[in-house]
Amino acid sequence: MSDKPQKTKPDLGETAVPNQSSDKPVATTDDTKKKPSSKDAAKPSLKDGAKPAKKKKKTVQLGDFKLLKKLGQGGMGEVYLANQVSLDRQVALKILSKEMAKKPGFVERFVREARAMAKIDHPNAVKVYAADSDKGLNYVGIEYIDGQSMQDWIDKLETLSVGDAINVTLSCADALNHAHELNLIHRDIKPDNILVTKKGVVKVADFGLAKALDDEDMSMTQSGTGLGTPLYMPPEQARDAKNVDHRTDIYALGCTLYYFLTGKLPFEGDSVLKLIVAKEKGQYPAARSLNSKIPEKLSLMIDKMIQKEPKHRYSSCAEIINDLDQLGLESEVLSFVDDSSGGTTPRASRGRQRSTVGSDSGGTSGVSLPQFRTSAEDATQKEAAAAAKDTTIWYVRYVNKKGESQVKEMNTRQVQQGILAEVLDVKAQAQKKGTPGGFMPLAAHPEFQDLMKKRLAKTQQNVRGDNLKEQYAKLEKEQKRHNRWRWFKGITENVLGGFGLIIYLIVIAAVIFGVYYGIVNYAYPMLKNEIDGSAQPAAAATPME
Repeated sequence: MSDKPQKTKPDLGETAVPNQSSDKPVATTDDTKKKPSSKDAAKPSLKDGAKPAKKKKKTVQLGDFKLLKKLGQGGMGEVYLANQVSLDRQVALKILSKEMAKKPGFVERFVREARAMAKIDHPNAVKVYAADSDKGLNYVGIEYIDGQSMQDWIDKLETLSVGDAINVTLSCADALNHAHELNLIHRDIKPDNILVTKKGVVKVADFGLAKALDDEDMSMTQSGTGLGTPLYMPPEQARDAKNVDHRTDIYALGCTLYYFLTGKLPFEGDSVLKLIVAKEKGQYPAARSLNSKIPEKLSLMIDKMIQKEPKHRYSSCAEIINDLDQLGLESEVLSFVDDSSGGTTPRASRGRQRSTVGSDSGGTSGVSLPQFRTSAEDATQKEAAAAAKDTTIWYVRYVNKKGESQVKEMNTRQVQQGILAEVLDVKAQAQKKGTPGGFMPLAAHPEFQDLMKKRLAKTQQNVRGDNLKEQYAKLEKEQKRHNRWRWFKGITENVLGGFGLIIYLIVIAAVIFGVYYGIVNYAYPMLKNEIDGSAQPAAAATPME
């Protein structure tokens, strides 16, 4: 079930003891324990205009953490905003409920999983600071996130843009890939466990703690919409939650991405049992059929992530990251996060932005800010200015588009223009006129080094693009083969089902015919003979008149 805390707004001065009724304060002054006396009766009342004395209440402290206020309550216990005294920082303190602590071995697993979480050190994963017990309560101190969950955002937005959805998914995949390298499996990826800070940083929460929920009772006949984890878990996890691998997280991440883009889940059911049956069938509408803005390639990638059989999914989150990066559709920052401080996600580009006051976005009309150039643009302009003054002559040997080898005489500026226009191939060579040494690659000459580096980088990018096309072609081929196999399997099952029905009817008919044949040809004649035999002695015994 979902472990999403229920938001409350308690008074900072009324922090309650965890796992006790909230109407009892932690501690009060001794005056609250005294019985009323004549002196007390003589004190002025509120009607007399006197202000009552403020009661001082102590803040509960568990170990190194001072509890400030209650943030919410989930299936495992309560969550408090706390201050870690030794480091003077705010944390979220999860306190295990006494009911859960009574379960055999649960506390040991709770602490073990928290320590496993502490091994994860990634900018897109919620950090764990401590796990301990005090005053009979078990707790874990984790990074406090000043934001909302992706489920909260989807409740408001209904769907995400392709760029935002890829941005969030890439951040999650980065964190999951790091965890998988440490042999840790989340097993509860869902929008509730994906948090976004006020600066737009994506954080995956509850690493490892999902494992501690295995013993929680979850009826297979429970109905309703609040099914929690089963909405995103793969079929093999529903069958045996303890024996799964990292591809469980890949499946759940695929369902989450599908949900971000379409506002719907690929598999639905009004009970956990019906939901699992739907997943076992593995039939769902393609994401692109619900949202035409989704590129076909991205829709195919989602299909591969949520395949029924683990062997047909991506083998690692690193593969997902590579394919999503190659799409080039990720938004630089999350468009739905309004951060006045200018923060960006760790994956966001940090290039200098250009702005104009009085543009369509608003501002004072007609007033423009200076158009700042990047360092690369400044360097390119300086090279062009220097080349315009350079009168050096070069002999350039290159292969033209027709495949013919040519040697031409050019000045420095012409060579640079030839590189930028891609007239000169990457294997082109040059020799400065009047100097010995023969022809050398253009990249070996200082005048052309930077331009050739850019040209080589662009060539490599084109090669990666060609490789990406091959990968997509392979992905489409796999999908078509899978669809053909699904169609053939369906036809076979229908044929075999019909054939089996025919065989069954034939057997039933044979049995009925056999019974009828036995009665007519054997049982009836025998019965008739018996009746006739018994009638003949009776006739013989009758005296004749």
